[in-house]
Amino acid sequence: MRTTFHSRKRTATIGAALTAVLTLALTACNGDDSASDGARTSPAASTDKAGGTSGTGGADQSAGSGTGGSAPSTGRSTGGSAPSAGSSTGDTGGGKVDMCRSGVLDADAADNTTDQTDGVVTVTFKNVSGSDCRINGFAGVDIKTSLGDTFSVDRNGEQPVPQILKEGEIAAFNITFPVNNTGGTGVKLTDMVVTPPNETEPFTLTWPAGTLAVTDGEDGGKMEISPVTKVSDSPAG
Repeated sequence: MRTTFHSRKRTATIGAALTAVLTLALTACNGDDSASDGARTSPAASTDKAGGTSGTGGADQSAGSGTGGSAPSTGRSTGGSAPSAGSSTGDTGGGKVDMCRSGVLDADAADNTTDQTDGVVTVTFKNVSGSDCRINGFAGVDIKTSLGDTFSVDRNGEQPVPQILKEGEIAAFNITFPVNNTGGTGVKLTDMVVTPPNETEPFTLTWPAGTLAVTDGEDGGKMEISPVTKVSDSPAG
């Protein structure tokens, strides 16, 4: 009998809840300048950390998770609040602004779950380059488990919007997942291999949230990711 991850898909409820939860968390992230500067993630090659297939996001790529060409770097994750991946005004930059590459971004992850049914992990990308960069599309996300398995997270049905990030500004996306409330230990998730949109160099971040339930294959939903979206219109400090 095949073991799969069980969840209940509540798209409408998740969308409304995430915007409220993550917008409230933006203030906390903006005030965490010293913590962010002290733990900057840099995408360095580390083949043994890559595992599985690291996804490469982007609006110009085909639907579903792709594969990254480089090994992941070691990232930082915290259990505190993080900015939301809510909506904001898009800006294409007229093609004159370079894409936000892994080398000019800091990556972080935080658990923003607020109920006992639908979990939320927010992943943030902060522009630390000193100049503007352009970000557009979906990130690639591969999840590693304590059992040594790796699986890719599917994209949701939202439409990406091009964004321009100035120095210090933050873009983010949400990973929604079913909370394990079965009473069992579930499947422990350990790491996330996260690749920024239109990039091949990933970050490796520690999974900051709970476990997933184990079922006998019933279709109860799945984990999904939202598009990367700018969450501040001025430098985060």
